[in-house]
Amino acid sequence: MAGRETTHRTDLLPRRLARTRGAVWAAMVVERGWPLVLPLLVTVSLYVSVSWFGVFRIVPDWARLGLLGLFAVATLAALFPLRSFRMPSPAEIDRRIEAANRLEHAPVLTQSDTLSPASQGPFAQALWREHQRRMAERLDNLAGDLPRPHVPERDPWALRAIAPLLLFIAFAFSSGPLGGNLTDAFRSHALAERVPVRIDAWVTPPAYTGKPPLFLTAQKAGEDAPVFQVPTGSTVAVRVAGGTGEETLTWLDAHTGAETAVPQEEATDQPAQEATTPASRTSSKQFSGVLSDDGMLTLRSGGSELERWAFAIIPDAAPVIRFVDEPKRALNGALELTYEIEDDYGPKAARAVIELAEEQAPEAIPLYEAPEMPLTLPRRTGDGKSARTSRDLSEHPWAGTTVNLTLEVEDGADQKSRSETKTIVLPERPFANPLAKALVEQRRLLALDANSKPYVLALMDAITVRPEDTIKNLSHYLGIMTARSRLKYAATEDALRDVADYLWEMALVIEDGALSAAERRLRQAQEALKQALENGANDEELEQLMAELREAMREFLRELAERAARDPNMAMQMPGNMQEMRPGDLERMLDQIENLARSGSRDQAMDLLQQLQDMMNNLQTARPQQQQGGEQSEMQQQMNKLGDIMRRQQETMNETFRLDQQQQGEQQMTPEQFEEAMRQLQQQQGQLQQDLQELQEALKGFGLEPGEGFGEAGEAMGRAEGALGEGQGEEAVTEQGQALEALRRGAQDMMQQLQAMEGEGQDGPGQQGTRQQSSDRDPLGRPRATTGPDFGRSVQVPDEIDAQRARQILEEIRRRLGNALSPEVERNYLERLLELR
Repeated sequence: MAGRETTHRTDLLPRRLARTRGAVWAAMVVERGWPLVLPLLVTVSLYVSVSWFGVFRIVPDWARLGLLGLFAVATLAALFPLRSFRMPSPAEIDRRIEAANRLEHAPVLTQSDTLSPASQGPFAQALWREHQRRMAERLDNLAGDLPRPHVPERDPWALRAIAPLLLFIAFAFSSGPLGGNLTDAFRSHALAERVPVRIDAWVTPPAYTGKPPLFLTAQKAGEDAPVFQVPTGSTVAVRVAGGTGEETLTWLDAHTGAETAVPQEEATDQPAQEATTPASRTSSKQFSGVLSDDGMLTLRSGGSELERWAFAIIPDAAPVIRFVDEPKRALNGALELTYEIEDDYGPKAARAVIELAEEQAPEAIPLYEAPEMPLTLPRRTGDGKSARTSRDLSEHPWAGTTVNLTLEVEDGADQKSRSETKTIVLPERPFANPLAKALVEQRRLLALDANSKPYVLALMDAITVRPEDTIKNLSHYLGIMTARSRLKYAATEDALRDVADYLWEMALVIEDGALSAAERRLRQAQEALKQALENGANDEELEQLMAELREAMREFLRELAERAARDPNMAMQMPGNMQEMRPGDLERMLDQIENLARSGSRDQAMDLLQQLQDMMNNLQTARPQQQQGGEQSEMQQQMNKLGDIMRRQQETMNETFRLDQQQQGEQQMTPEQFEEAMRQLQQQQGQLQQDLQELQEALKGFGLEPGEGFGEAGEAMGRAEGALGEGQGEEAVTEQGQALEALRRGAQDMMQQLQAMEGEGQDGPGQQGTRQQSSDRDPLGRPRATTGPDFGRSVQVPDEIDAQRARQILEEIRRRLGNALSPEVERNYLERLLELR
């Protein structure tokens, strides 16, 4: 049994020994080859790292060739030690196995060794086999060995680790825009592929024209290129990138035939981070010039023509300004000018030039410059070219003197034009008090010529000779004497101007008391709001200006009412066709102006503000006119009832719209609450329809035939009532809007019937005055209260629903502008929408 095991182990020994020899052979090959191959691997690794870092791409050719030669020498030097490499022999392998397993007497070598020919006897053979068997028994647990290249002994500082570290970093860097590749060392910069030539050309018209830039390279070039029509003063720019650097741009004048070179500009838009790339080292040129005459631009490079563009210049005609109506004085003393302005691209500024008509003495010393009066420009968005400006110059010392008035306009090209000259008397504030009138005259004399100081002092002495007879108020006398003393000791022009201003203040106090200050505050508030609307002020500033205007309006009306109470005859001085305005009307107007400004309708807000200013110019306190006869009073009641129906219909429509929007939004009502709200609106709508039916019956009693508008309004009201009963808010709003429009048509038809009835058979002076009054309109252009309410035909003001929708749109635009994640294109578009306000 033991013999069989020994025989089995002896049979397996050759295979086990062969495997061990193979493993030891591989270890010895690595051990001998790795120190010889390592220098070559380090050299190749450094070359790859330098290539991936893009060093060969950025260095000059001589440095690139030097580095390449250095790496070639290093590679040859690394290959030279490989000549000493030799494969391990079988005997060396066996000795390595014996040494690794600490075997004595060479048992591994004994298994493959043989006897010499001289010792081939039977006994020797048996003895040798027995020796091999005993040696084989010592090889049962035979093991291989690991390679020992002894590299750490040769590189104790481990500098070899730098190469793989650089290789790893360079590999990550090579994927970036500045990374290189392995073939950069063999590519000459002189033979590198050039960046294709890129030509960009565009024309930028002057900013005042409002024209967009024209990109020439987007159009067809060459012989079939169109002739570009551009405004005079446009700037042409041509940029050439990737060229040879020899490009030139010339201008050929179409009229003179002279050819001139267009100057080159420094290109300042090259990114700093790309300054070291090949593309950035290519030539880049930019040319720029101003186009003023017809001609042709030609771009050449090395004698060959690259591009050409022909231009036809659109001349900028000088602006034209003319009077549409004669300059006139408004009821409040303001100078009112109506004029037309024509210009190719809209005027930049306009003003009224005022000069004294009478030639002054050579030695005269005027204390004040001519009054300034900037003119309102026509809106570019409108079709009309006419405009109107009203400015109160009654406080200026020149007021009441004869002046020459000329209108002057200037366009964006600084071209100026003037209108014909009108000779007028500059409107002045009328004074009823003789003492105040005298002080104003003295102020005018002193302001026109400081040398008239002795004469003005003499006039003051004259009016204060018998103060107990001529000056009833002691404070007025003391004020005049103070002015005289200040004038007597005034030695400079500034001191004289202070005296002139003091005389004006005294005249206002003598004439009106504190009312003049209220008027000034109101005018200043109106002017400030007007400037803010023109300059596109924000909502916060507009809110402050509106609050100031409201306060000034209340103060003015309060002072005006107190003055009327003190002077019962004041109403007799008013024109017969003036309507007494109530504070509530003005408050509603101010609310409309503020809502329009907030919703972005700045132009309509300015129109309404101008109408408010006209109204205040014409506003006078008057007693309510007596109604002539009981029939006219009853007719007036019916007219007021119609206005009340229209107002209630508008409020019902606004409330329906608000309720419908609320139900569709986040703050929804419960079904019970919504049903109750709709039921109340249905009742209101039904009551309106009933009131309209009663109004039509009453009008028939006065001989008036209700038009189709009232019938259509009643039908629309009925449909709106049904829609409200079914909870259909959107459908109800539509029907309510149709009812409101039909009411306006019916009211207009009724007004025409009334005017026709009043024009028949009324020839007396009283009736003629009534007929004239019925055809007049108030400063807002609405029918006056004596003839009925405003039917909304004359002033186009958005209703509450339109204003609410406009505000919602503006809020959404502002919200999306505040979102930092919005695309840049969308943000630019939204900013342009806001600029259109």
